[in-house]
Amino acid sequence: MAAGMSTPSSPQHPQPTDPKGLGPSPEYPQPKVDPPGLESDMAPLADHGESSYKGLGRLTGRKALITGGDSGIGRAVAIAFAREGADVMISYLPEEEVDAQETCRWVRQAGRTAIAAAGDIRDEAHCEALIARAFDDLGGLDILVNNAAHQVTHDRLDEFTTEEFDRSFKTNVYAMFWLCRAALPRLPEGSAIINTASIQAYDPSPNLLSYSPTKAAIVNFTKGLSQVAMKQSVRVNAVAPGPVWTPLIPSTMPEEKVKTFGEQTAYERAAQPVEIAPVFVFLASNEARFVTGEVYGVTGGQTPY
Repeated sequence: MAAGMSTPSSPQHPQPTDPKGLGPSPEYPQPKVDPPGLESDMAPLADHGESSYKGLGRLTGRKALITGGDSGIGRAVAIAFAREGADVMISYLPEEEVDAQETCRWVRQAGRTAIAAAGDIRDEAHCEALIARAFDDLGGLDILVNNAAHQVTHDRLDEFTTEEFDRSFKTNVYAMFWLCRAALPRLPEGSAIINTASIQAYDPSPNLLSYSPTKAAIVNFTKGLSQVAMKQSVRVNAVAPGPVWTPLIPSTMPEEKVKTFGEQTAYERAAQPVEIAPVFVFLASNEARFVTGEVYGVTGGQTPY
């Protein structure tokens, strides 16, 4: 070695690893659980970034409302947002209180404000109250994440009930509309709205006929609203995951499908929630300032669009 040169120092960042091996693979030892399902029901437990997500201050001082923030993708996004410097309000169903309080614990552990707001977003007045409470209790709002979702599975069209179809659209589409309508006039310039779509919007499964159409509607709504919202400098985008290991899966899908959930991806496994959250962080941050009306697929190689 030439004089004055030294051996390279240790790398400052983790070295590349095989992404296929960074999460549990089928078959999962997961029993059927009653909806809406809790994180403690998961086998194996999901990874929301509790021990792995490292924030970089990209959302310092921001204020976020996340629907379905108690578990799954919502919890992972809440943890990531908090570690990036944002205060967070989560909305969830009353029967998910245990999960909601656990999410709030992680947000507070990051040194940020956490507010738990129980209720049913199928109610228009509750959605309007959520927005008002976010502005009052968080001291403002500049990130809205429409993530909560409802789904059921059946093998035949005549097995789907009108109540199931109505509940899916009220939870997944109507609530998004009500929340955006209440929030947009009050959102400051530079704010972001992020909607959770799905690969189901483009490649629908025949046993999800009350769910897949809602995700197609979310894609369409996102693209249309983005043009309206940009008139006041608010960006609107969507994230379209493929299979993700969340309580929605064992609480709504047949047990035999749950055990092999995600095996059709190039990774031969489902995503963990922590693997979806960084896309939400990007879309919420100023790094995505020239991104609006877009749908970001996180599908494990299945993207059909």
